[in-house]
Amino acid sequence: MLRLILLGPPGAGKGTQAARIAQKYGIPHISTGDIFRKNIKEGTEFGKKAQEYMNKGELVPDNLVLEIAEARLIEEDCKNGFLLDGFPRTVYQAEQLDKFLQERNLTIDKVLDINVDKEILKTRLVGRRVCRNCGATYHVINMPPQKDGICDVCGGELYQRSDDSAATVENRIEVYNAQTKPLVEYYESTDRLAHIDGAIGSSDVVFNNIVSVLGA
Repeated sequence: MLRLILLGPPGAGKGTQAARIAQKYGIPHISTGDIFRKNIKEGTEFGKKAQEYMNKGELVPDNLVLEIAEARLIEEDCKNGFLLDGFPRTVYQAEQLDKFLQERNLTIDKVLDINVDKEILKTRLVGRRVCRNCGATYHVINMPPQKDGICDVCGGELYQRSDDSAATVENRIEVYNAQTKPLVEYYESTDRLAHIDGAIGSSDVVFNNIVSVLGA
């Protein structure tokens, strides 16, 4: 039974590692970004509220993020653990998450912080392509599709997300670093943080390091 948090800047490979961790340990991968997008697509009340802030380029307020995250964590599949990706993003959210879990006699076991040099992140992000249909991710150099512009999984169209353009990538990384540094310090102070080198080698090497840290 593992309750984990995955941290890492845009382009660090969190999605790849999250899927493998979830599969190995039999726990759900909970991405708040995916939850936001699902609610926006379905036009739920939460989705409408979140979209208002995102349209203005503002962060979704803590209370809304906490509301959706806590609702997800009480679902049946989280009874034996979970992997959080994209939440918490602030120290306040982390404190409220700890409080929420403590009320249920639970705790976060480990926080995995994937570190990658900024120049490597920029190369990864600018070359990233995503399927419009199923969300599968590719890279024009490191992991190209079999047919240019077409998803191997479902045949959908591949596109470059607007926030993966060269003009916005550096700012995204800087914003992440500024926002996340206090969060890293918060978890480090409680001896739950593990630094993972996300550029040490292939995704297999990174995953093996994560498994080693988790001791399983």
